[in-house]
Amino acid sequence: MRESGILMHITSLPGPYGVGTMGKQAYEFVDFLKESGQSCWQILPLTPTGYGDSPYQSCSTFAGNHYLIDLDALIHDGLLDKSEVENIDWCWSETKADFGRLYNNRLNVLRKAYARFWGGEAFDKFCAENSSWLPDFALFMALKSKFGGKPWYEWETGLKFRDPDAMWAIRQELKDEIRFYSFVQYLFYTQWTGLRTYANNNGIRIIGDVPIYVPLDSVEVWSSPELFQLDETLTPYVVAGCPPDAFTADGQLWGNPLYRWDVIEQDGFSWWIRRMGAASKLYDMIRLDHFRGFEAYWSVPYGDATARNGKWDSAPGIALFRTLGKEFPRAKIIAEDLGVITDDVRELLTDTGFPGMKMLHFAFYDEDSEYLPRTYDTKNCVVYASSHDSDCTYTWLKNLSGDAKKRFNKECPRVKGQSRIYDLIEFAMTSKANLAIVPMQDYLGLSNEEGRMNTPATETGNWAWRI
Repeated sequence: MRESGILMHITSLPGPYGVGTMGKQAYEFVDFLKESGQSCWQILPLTPTGYGDSPYQSCSTFAGNHYLIDLDALIHDGLLDKSEVENIDWCWSETKADFGRLYNNRLNVLRKAYARFWGGEAFDKFCAENSSWLPDFALFMALKSKFGGKPWYEWETGLKFRDPDAMWAIRQELKDEIRFYSFVQYLFYTQWTGLRTYANNNGIRIIGDVPIYVPLDSVEVWSSPELFQLDETLTPYVVAGCPPDAFTADGQLWGNPLYRWDVIEQDGFSWWIRRMGAASKLYDMIRLDHFRGFEAYWSVPYGDATARNGKWDSAPGIALFRTLGKEFPRAKIIAEDLGVITDDVRELLTDTGFPGMKMLHFAFYDEDSEYLPRTYDTKNCVVYASSHDSDCTYTWLKNLSGDAKKRFNKECPRVKGQSRIYDLIEFAMTSKANLAIVPMQDYLGLSNEEGRMNTPATETGNWAWRI
């Protein structure tokens, strides 16, 4: 079955409170997808945003982003008064999310809702069903608040190293604050379940994103340091990145701590089983970020200014995916197999049976590029017009030149009276790929200045676009 979908994160939806949420506009977008013949809605990670406002640098791999909670629903339920949200200056522009203002204001509003919340059976059930991650996350956030946002590795020694006596004492001290953060997650998951159910009932499947890594300042590293390559002071000795290539002479230095794959494998991959289990409950399909890192990963000495001095280390990809396949036999996974792809990575993709990604922006720089639709040797792939990490197609076309432009004009059929942006979209739709995904910005014909979501290897100005 061939189907198509639109890529647009929830934060990009319109709405009155500074950022897109799981409210009315999200339900209307599902209606739009159904009416326009789409089958899928692809979003970015739903987890809390982190450094640089990135959803790929989240403090938790299990928690939901409280910015996405619909405040109008809380007003309807009597947990907020309309005046408590209308009198706040949420943003400076309706086309850009202002994460600084959200950071300063959103939790304060949710605290007002919490003051009117009495709990109940549904809340207790939620806490019990999520006991594998929620207590640590809620405590982590309560401690963040107590210590003014400092990372866990700058907390006092007993809490940094999770001394049992210190942990017991702080749980008693911060008991109500811990319950507040549990309440916030209860709101998020209740609203997300409602939205996803509505989407599924209208024939729309949600494609969600699981980043391969977690940041150092995350509850996962704090609560399970033995799973990461840290020294006795809990400092990384190597970090993640990408090697130098034609686009970045210094490579990309991501800075995430790297896994101790030997320890994780000896434990039967239980941490990854929990992680993918949680993602399977959130999404109908999972896009697994940086797939090549499950075969081998670029390891950079901690403290280096660039990724130049890194080296490749191996990862137990097929053993992991065989284990996950047994645990989740019905899981549908898309492999983000872009970047430095070797024969070993191709073999891993074949062995897993996952569909890989075909980016049309990459298709015209070589005569017989594997991204050109005429070269696809299988339907088991997902073709993308562009992505959240790329130029908007309007700008990409404007900058296309030389042989690449000649190949584009030769390979991509021209439809009389249609823009070349839509020609590229149609090129994706008419390929043999089972699934075609197009970012909303391309349907709107936006330039980078108007609509680019993220520019890799830059720390500011990303993730803010709103429709």
